[in-house]
Parts: sequence; C-alpha cells; structure tokens
Amino acid sequence: MSIRTRLILAVAAWCLVAVALVLPLVWLINNRDWGIGLMLLTPFLVYALMRLGRALEVWARATSPPRGARD
Repeated sequence: MSIRTRLILAVAAWCLVAVALVLPLVWLINNRDWGIGLMLLTPFLVYALMRLGRALEVWARATSPPRGARD
C-alpha cells in the first residue's frame, strides 16, 4: 500500500470518527437542558481527536522494513 493511499485512508478514518463524535455532542448541547454540562467534555474530545490524528499520521507515514531485515 502506498503512502498516498495510507494518508487518504487516515484522513477518511479521522473524518468519520470526528463526525461520529462531534455531531451527537453538538446535538445534545443544543437540544437538551443538561447538554450545557457536556461543554466541559468538549476540550477532552478535541484533545482525543488531535491525538488520534497524530497516531493516524504516524501510521500513514510509516515505511515498511527492508526486505531482508529481521528482528
């Protein structure tokens, strides 16, 4: 798998996770009386998404070991 393909997969995966987490959070904050309390969770969610993005970037840019290399 080429680096370009892995980068595209990493970006797509991150976008799916971000939408899956942020969209319900925003809906709850907007539509529930207790949703404003969820704003305390938001910085942690953003931090987790940043960490996920960095981990996916490391995965996408990782190179395979040389053909004859052994551990």
